[in-house]
Amino acid sequence: MRITVVGTGYVGLVTGCCFADLGNVVTCVDVNRKKIQELRKGVIPIYEPGLEEIVKRNRNKRLFFTTDLAKAVHSSDFIFIAVNTPPGKNGEVDITHVQEAAKGIARNLNGYKIIINKSTVPIGMGDIVTQIIQKNSSKKFSFDVVSNPEFLREGSAVTDLFKPERIVIGATSRSAAHKVAEIYKPLYRPIVITDLKSAEMIKYASNAFLATKISFINEIANLCDQVGADITQVVKGMSYDSRIGGQFLNAGLGFGGSCFPKDVAGLVQIGRDHQFEFRLLPQVLEINRDQRKQFLKKVHRALGSLKGKTVAVWGLSFKPNTDDMREAPSVTIIPELTAKGVKVKVYDPVAMPQAKLFLKNVKYCKTAYEAAQGADAVLVLTEWNEFIQIDFQKLKKMVRKAVVVDGRNIYDPQQMAEKGFSYYGMGRGKPFIF
Repeated sequence: MRITVVGTGYVGLVTGCCFADLGNVVTCVDVNRKKIQELRKGVIPIYEPGLEEIVKRNRNKRLFFTTDLAKAVHSSDFIFIAVNTPPGKNGEVDITHVQEAAKGIARNLNGYKIIINKSTVPIGMGDIVTQIIQKNSSKKFSFDVVSNPEFLREGSAVTDLFKPERIVIGATSRSAAHKVAEIYKPLYRPIVITDLKSAEMIKYASNAFLATKISFINEIANLCDQVGADITQVVKGMSYDSRIGGQFLNAGLGFGGSCFPKDVAGLVQIGRDHQFEFRLLPQVLEINRDQRKQFLKKVHRALGSLKGKTVAVWGLSFKPNTDDMREAPSVTIIPELTAKGVKVKVYDPVAMPQAKLFLKNVKYCKTAYEAAQGADAVLVLTEWNEFIQIDFQKLKKMVRKAVVVDGRNIYDPQQMAEKGFSYYGMGRGKPFIF
């Protein structure tokens, strides 16, 4: 297959590189010249396990990077639009980049093409892209527009693309849908072929449901704190029910990243645009925002007066195995602490270069232990494996006070007490005070 991917952000880059690894000839296009120059050298702008090896294996063989959209369109049969769709002021989806990509494709058509929306776009965007291409294509070549939403999780995106639970393809042309399905044929995974709008809705509905699960379990966790129950045991008991399962029921600091907050807010606004008012989803977002406040209350309870105190923050990215800082709990929690006179020392295995764009007035440390030196409390904001395997005997000698406020519930309260630490978790019942 000859494939062009427009946009080398998270989705576009992973998609293009993995398609090349499947044996296709792929050209990734971006307007950012500096990024393209770096990619041509094999320099990856994001941290994603396995991606660098794929680029190294395919670069200049089946995988190419360019700023020349015209040349890329001319040489391809399939054109994926995978540009950013950021949230607007009211949560609405900004489709400017998709529109510009569609115009650029239209102006450079030189024959029949299948144009595939990979970006997360409002329901009805397939029809809009069709109209844009019809309006801006002077030679009136035939084409089809297909929706193929992505379901990539940061930190496991390469695995998710090669081993997806399902592939969703929406189209008005059955023939075009089956041609896109051929790209995924080597994966031997379930393929759902449907209409354009249903495919677009599947993406939003999926993310909104998963976000709802997270906010639900955080509400239960907050009640567990009040009644003395342990949320980890509650989830264990729930997850054996096949109707419920255990995925996305990890209580903690709520969801972040580039997808769940944006997509839930976007779906709420899509509803309003069609005179439909969601009752559930605005509360999902509100509960998520409140979860960071609940964590700050635990820090205050653990330390008493915050002014003049020193805390170590372990983990800055919104989840492990990524350097993505978008909607990360650290971006909300740390400024609240520094504003109250807390000295904050931070460490993250991967995300500190990105974090410096978001977080000021903190000390960036080379190791978790360096961050903990002289701290009145250690705050866990991201569940990196490095923190799970920490040497607590060594840690206890370095901190000023043996206090851990665990926003991700990665430690066992009883074991922490046995190691001599006062432990505050999320929904773990009453704190264990040593």
